Amino acid sequence: MSIDRDLIPASEACRVLGISPATLYAYVSRGLLESRPGRDHRSRVYRRQDVERLAQRKRLGRGPARGAAQSLDRGLPVLETRISLIRPDGPYYRGRSAVGMVRAGATLEDTARLLWDCGTQDPFADPAGDWPARVVSLANDAELPPLARAMAVIPLLALQVPHSFQADQGTRRALAATLLRQNAGLLVARRPSGPVHRLLADTWRPDDEGFAELVRAALVLCADHELNVSAFAARVVASTGAHLHATVCAGLSALAGPRHGGATTRVYKLLEDARQSRDVRRLIASRWRQGEDLPGFGHALYPEGDPRASELLAMLRTQPVPEQPMALLEEVIAAAESVAERRPNVDFMLGAICFAYGLPAAPALSIFAAGRLAGWLAHVLEQQALGRLIRPRASYTGLPPETDAEQE
Repeated sequence: MSIDRDLIPASEACRVLGISPATLYAYVSRGLLESRPGRDHRSRVYRRQDVERLAQRKRLGRGPARGAAQSLDRGLPVLETRISLIRPDGPYYRGRSAVGMVRAGATLEDTARLLWDCGTQDPFADPAGDWPARVVSLANDAELPPLARAMAVIPLLALQVPHSFQADQGTRRALAATLLRQNAGLLVARRPSGPVHRLLADTWRPDDEGFAELVRAALVLCADHELNVSAFAARVVASTGAHLHATVCAGLSALAGPRHGGATTRVYKLLEDARQSRDVRRLIASRWRQGEDLPGFGHALYPEGDPRASELLAMLRTQPVPEQPMALLEEVIAAAESVAERRPNVDFMLGAICFAYGLPAAPALSIFAAGRLAGWLAHVLEQQALGRLIRPRASYTGLPPETDAEQE
């Protein structure tokens, strides 16, 4: 990446935005723009694409057009939900703090019952059962990537059950519970059984109670986060009347992207690079000055730090993990805060947990996918109950239509 091409000085940013230096600094303080150290470490530079994006928003004005454009990127709310609320101290699930639920010992199943508004119904009362014969070989194929294995098998599982769109809410919740456990089993190529956090933890580190507690906490904290990309994708598909299994596949597909759940893999790569580096702070500073992102650091909805990550980091610090990887994690965290004023988010902590325990990168994404499925299904059930199609409009910015004379 070229620093001259992708990072511009304050004078150029002011020219593009049509503002004074004082207004530019105000934009930075309000979080509308992000500045980075220049070559001489005294001046500040700005990402060209961020400046141009902000300039485009200014050109849209303050009317409905601007509101519509901003709604698709953590802007104005586009629909109502009773499922979760994001506050500075973390997400709340139907009024209950996710962090508080972790500290109270809640499991993913407890969280799902709350998110799905089950009342007195326990959709997990019946066992998940064995794999149907037609999917056994795929479901147990540990050579396949976890998300690919899940997305290959889940559509076939739909053939075994009635169409969920025509079922009552109780039946849908029971089907959702089966899907939650089946998805967890698919992510680790094992038959679904017992609490999800036990299934995952025993696959990767059998008989390690501290690790199992971390997995339990991570699943609860990842369970839902309002209209994130994967939840919105699942909800849009649900609005068409599609089967629960189809909506889950939509969520998994969205989660796989490197800007969403796939960020955990980029976090792991950053940690591996830091392990090979002789100067971690210099590595972080060099990347930041060149305009590169620091995967796993910062969150637009938590400018003061991601409380989910803080909770997991506090728990990890109490575990008897090897000293060297833990020291490296602390060094990376300190460098990111010192150089970029960025604190770790939940993506970083999922990768960090795996790194600290000597696991590969894949389990981090599997934990995310296993937990977030509870939230997807909550949004799907809510959307199905509404019975409305989600169909936004687009603002056309291409070539104008040809006239009859031009066609001739």
